[in-house]
Amino acid sequence: MLVLPALAHANADVEKNIANSKNWAMQAGDMYNQRYSKLNQITKSNVGKMQVAWTFSTGVLRGHEGAPLVIDGTMYLHSPFPNKVFALDVETQKILWKYEPKQDQSVIAVMCCDTVNRGLAYAEGKVFLQQADTTLVALDAKTGKVVWTVKNGDPKVGATNTNAPHVFKDKVITGISGGEFGVRGFLAAYNISDGKLAWKGYSTGPDEEMLMDPQKTMTWTDGKMAPVGKDSSLKTWQGDQWKIGGGTTWGWYSFDKATNAVYYGSGNPSTWNPAQRPGDNKWSMSIWSRDVDTGKVNWVYQMTPYDEWDFDGINEMILADINVKGKPTKALVHFDRNGFGYTLDRVTGALLVAEKYDPKVNWATHVDMKTGRPEVVAKYSTAKNGPDVNTKGICPAALGSKDQQPASYDPNTKLFYVPTNHVCMDYEPFKVEYTAGQPYVGATLSMYPTPGSHGGMGNYITWDAGTGKIVQSKPEKFSVWSGALNTAGGISCYGTLEGYLKCVDSKDITKELFKFKTPSGIIGNVFTYENKGRQYIGVLSGIGGWAGIGMAAGIDPDKSTEGLGAVGGYKDLAQYTELGGSLTVFALPR
Repeated sequence: MLVLPALAHANADVEKNIANSKNWAMQAGDMYNQRYSKLNQITKSNVGKMQVAWTFSTGVLRGHEGAPLVIDGTMYLHSPFPNKVFALDVETQKILWKYEPKQDQSVIAVMCCDTVNRGLAYAEGKVFLQQADTTLVALDAKTGKVVWTVKNGDPKVGATNTNAPHVFKDKVITGISGGEFGVRGFLAAYNISDGKLAWKGYSTGPDEEMLMDPQKTMTWTDGKMAPVGKDSSLKTWQGDQWKIGGGTTWGWYSFDKATNAVYYGSGNPSTWNPAQRPGDNKWSMSIWSRDVDTGKVNWVYQMTPYDEWDFDGINEMILADINVKGKPTKALVHFDRNGFGYTLDRVTGALLVAEKYDPKVNWATHVDMKTGRPEVVAKYSTAKNGPDVNTKGICPAALGSKDQQPASYDPNTKLFYVPTNHVCMDYEPFKVEYTAGQPYVGATLSMYPTPGSHGGMGNYITWDAGTGKIVQSKPEKFSVWSGALNTAGGISCYGTLEGYLKCVDSKDITKELFKFKTPSGIIGNVFTYENKGRQYIGVLSGIGGWAGIGMAAGIDPDKSTEGLGAVGGYKDLAQYTELGGSLTVFALPR
């Protein structure tokens, strides 16, 4: 008898909703994190005529990250803490239901860089919300009633949640925040039906707790893939430091049903004082491929061993089938905070490309393609310079050449559209003791615009991931802290920290086709949907996040090292925007 191999399926309901371009059914529009829509009513020739179709206030201040979901005529909208959820009829804008959880206000004090939430997930008649207090909630999509809840962490030790949950197959995938409080990072999978924990894989520690097989889990070694070997994490930490070692997972997750793998990044090791944690600190700062059914690690690659600069590795993994150095490749593309754009083979984990996507990056000269390790410049090594020494002029700053704001991929141009920061820093580590629930940072930072540059704090760039080269770069006054969107209409849209929604020509991003000032700075992600034959483009505005923490938390701009260094760097923002939480939706005139 011929036995056919079982086909790996994604969640059928989510796939059906994604396949209908009228919807925006996932945070990135699809499971590959491409942030591309096939809708083409709004084009590069008519986008300049767009007008505001409708607006909606969330009633919450602070930073509005992520985007709403739109499924079959209903919009599901989220807010920062207290994490309200609204269901809106997109035709009438009527509020169909509202969910407002009762969360302990003390959670706010242990949220690192504003009280943001990156959005909702939807599958099989349920809306999934990951609350700040770590409660994962399944809501009935028709009524807003709670179907089940599960606790994902403990805020008393500094564990919180800011990530969007993602549905892949029969699982809801979620991570954890709190690297600045010594939280040990993990990825967790809960069953959609009842919220029962299916698996949990840690970023650091013993092999069995990371769900790592020393012989079968592969990594890039000496120019090829090889098994990680026994105790690959434990060997790189001093004593029990891995237990409070960070490697948190608050970013975005992608899924490829052909490999049955979920892809994501783990964040910085803690503390920020490298002298207190000698070693490579595996597997913080890494790209992961895990089997979605079991959580077993297929392969892992560490980008910044012994991270001395808080270059968090949680940015999205974009899956795309592209030519890499002339060869058709099932690729994974990742723009890391450390300023390098990585292209890996997503099936094998092989490292293919690692190049700077900002020419001003100076902490490393290049990535050695044989070892996969960055070649660190001694002058900018905070570990070499030691505690209580202020290492000056490190580029990029800790918030990275790009933070969590997701890039997009356009299958028509075969290019990646990347919202970037253009910021450098001074970094002074100091000794810090670990106390559960208290900040475990151990460094003072000052940030400022990159010197000797175009004068702005951001660029919107196009990137060729097959060669590792910047194709075009469009400067912006402030960091581009919003997620990008590309469409079949030949446009690419993004938001700016001052609050502009901008759309440019996807084949020439220096051609600005549309610009509109929304009520507050934009750190949300641009999305699109169609209703009754009309295409809409929308974005959340509400200044905040790490770049806007000074305004969001009301910190005195003269305290330049506050907000982990961002307050001084972005003090001019207050001259251009003000707090507010709202959705602005655009369309062509009727």
